[in-house]
Amino acid sequence: MQAYKLNATIDESGSLIVNEPLNIAPGKVELIILQTLEPSSSYTNEKCYPPLDKPKRKSKVKAFEGLFENAPDVPPDFDPDEARWEALKEKHNL
Repeated sequence: MQAYKLNATIDESGSLIVNEPLNIAPGKVELIILQTLEPSSSYTNEKCYPPLDKPKRKSKVKAFEGLFENAPDVPPDFDPDEARWEALKEKHNL
């Protein structure tokens, strides 16, 4: 994968505007956005973070299709390594 660094801006409607010409072959790309920490004067939480619908988590296994849609959200303080360690301690009576 080839990396390119370009300067761009986000307008009031949330669209990405690239400020320089692209000399990249046509095809699919992966976009990573790094925003500077200088807040603009028009910054408000409503404009930057509109309420989003909960995205559907898809499964490639047909038997699990509806399982992830009804699953509760993972708490923000969840530590997967700690959960693995607790499961191993319980399994092996440590």
